Amino acid sequence: MLQTALPPLHHIDVNGVPLLADVSGVAFEERSATLIVADLHLEKGSAFAAKGVMLPPYDTRATLTRLAEAMARLRPRTVIALGDSFHDMGAGSRMHGRDAAFLTDLIGFVQRWVWIAGNHDPEPPSACSGTRAPEWELDGLILRHEPAAGAAPGEIAGHLHPCARVRSKGRSVRRRAFASDGNRLILPAFGAYTGGLNVRDMAYAACFARTPDAWMLGRDRVYRVPGRSLLAD
Repeated sequence: MLQTALPPLHHIDVNGVPLLADVSGVAFEERSATLIVADLHLEKGSAFAAKGVMLPPYDTRATLTRLAEAMARLRPRTVIALGDSFHDMGAGSRMHGRDAAFLTDLIGFVQRWVWIAGNHDPEPPSACSGTRAPEWELDGLILRHEPAAGAAPGEIAGHLHPCARVRSKGRSVRRRAFASDGNRLILPAFGAYTGGLNVRDMAYAACFARTPDAWMLGRDRVYRVPGRSLLAD
């Protein structure tokens, strides 16, 4: 596992449960040493290549390397992947042997690895060990891939790939972000080739009564920005 310097810490309270918002884009529940990551979309590059859109075929390796760095710093006992960990059901057969071995090593690094079902990957590849579940309960929180419509206190989800935009020092800055109103949390997409949907988009109206606050991912720290200060695209 890689060793890196520890960045400044920033916490998000979700229905009374404090979670570390890591600069990598993972969330960490410290009491249980649980790392939560959303939307890895492994093998997205090879899926696009099969359709004639030629992207550099290194997204899986880049994504797993970043995840390894976060795991090395946070030392989790459990990892919960919130769905769309693989870009499609054929991702496992396209994965390079070296990357498959890398993923196996990461799974073996922790006591428990949980695969939450996503819309892209209702089942992870059969070669991947770990627990499979439609959702997971953690210290009163409910972890799932797609946010439920309406109020869902304590929900942690992915799927929407939140990002946020602000104006700073005369220029516009757009970054991946955690999105929360204190009741629920939507994690940023972690995958190297995943885009982002602005938290001001109407898609979030089904989840939040107002524009959620954003914890934007900077180069070496997380920046909290109130929803009222965020800009649309």
